[in-house]
Amino acid sequence: MDKKFSKIELLAPAGNMEKMKTALVFGADAVYAGIPDFSLRVRINDFDLEKIKEATEYCHKIGKKIYITVNIFAHNRHLEKLPVYIKKLKKIKVDALIISDPGVIEIVKEIWPEVEIHLSTQANCTNWQAAKFWQAQGVKRIILGRETTLPEIKMIHKKCPDLELEYFVHGAMCMAYSGRCFLSKYYADRSANLGDCVQPCRWKGDVRSEKLEVRNEKGDEFEIVEEEHGSYILNSKDLCLVKYLKELQEAGISSFKIEGRAKSVYYQAVVAGIYSRAIELLGIKNKKNQIVEMEYLQKELETKLVHRGYTTGFLLGDKADQNLDNSHEKSEWEFCGVVVSKKLEVRSKKFKARSEKVLIKVHNSIRVGDEIEIVKPKYDIIKLKVERLWDAKTGAEIAEAHGGQGALVWLELDEMVVEFSVIRRKISKL
Repeated sequence: MDKKFSKIELLAPAGNMEKMKTALVFGADAVYAGIPDFSLRVRINDFDLEKIKEATEYCHKIGKKIYITVNIFAHNRHLEKLPVYIKKLKKIKVDALIISDPGVIEIVKEIWPEVEIHLSTQANCTNWQAAKFWQAQGVKRIILGRETTLPEIKMIHKKCPDLELEYFVHGAMCMAYSGRCFLSKYYADRSANLGDCVQPCRWKGDVRSEKLEVRNEKGDEFEIVEEEHGSYILNSKDLCLVKYLKELQEAGISSFKIEGRAKSVYYQAVVAGIYSRAIELLGIKNKKNQIVEMEYLQKELETKLVHRGYTTGFLLGDKADQNLDNSHEKSEWEFCGVVVSKKLEVRSKKFKARSEKVLIKVHNSIRVGDEIEIVKPKYDIIKLKVERLWDAKTGAEIAEAHGGQGALVWLELDEMVVEFSVIRRKISKL
């Protein structure tokens, strides 16, 4: 790989220990996490201080980094507890803190002056003068606002060459400017700016007239229609920049960030695996092969994950896209399991030679006859048809298994897999 591309960091979300380990196994160089009290992720967040300590030790043991989010917009009541929390993070020796509030930055600098501070995207830094200001306050890295375009990134890097720049390359996008939304507080009394967003922008709406149209100042018509499930007028498409990583790196981005602390381990594996592989592809000399491979990875993201449709956001200067028809795009594939263990060198009549049995924790369901794909690190795929399954507790051969109660099954393979590999099954043709 070209040395300049080997320096790129892939930063993945960590909603719990399993998701964190999955992301790291699949190629992430660093992860970000936080506790509900001071992080913009209150729901579906399994971290506390003890688990942050465990996660930090795990990351450092394998040569990876962990960044902790302290990115709420603090009220006075938060400032009372904050110093104690920062002192504990200092003792744990996390690698950096992600902060959006200037007051929080000042408190952190007083308690832990040597800590690496990353400015959260919530601070919506979108120009070089603001970047210089934050750098003067001790910020080492800026997570640029999603509204920042490619030419603007280049200018910021030119004016602030010693400042690290990070940019979101994949995941959900908020319909509000840099995530500063008040819909959740209004509708459910749960503040997005304190990490408790219920995502009312994704809720279905009802059109209370036969036809409703909105016209912008240019005269463009914006027709709001309702189908059987409702209307989704605020539902942004998901960001996907896998084909623009080279342009981002050349513009000055040194860390590619993935959104999704609340997403599944399957999402973590697929997205981290694909982007890790894409970064490796940036350094190959055969440009034709590079283009073909990038197209393949883009197609995999489109067809093997549930998403809201993809957009390049504001990177290319376009207006961000919305999915007005439904809350999610359907996928032909369904997450059905995670490899948790394996037995080596098991005799097999089918393969004639030695194979291995892998222990699978079932998610959703898996059945004999299913067409499945096992996704390994670096997005290496094994394709096969399920011919036999065994109940891990009883040893009995079974026809199907369902998740939800910690179901474990054995599956026989003729190829090697590793722990945290994920499995998906084909469910239908769209």
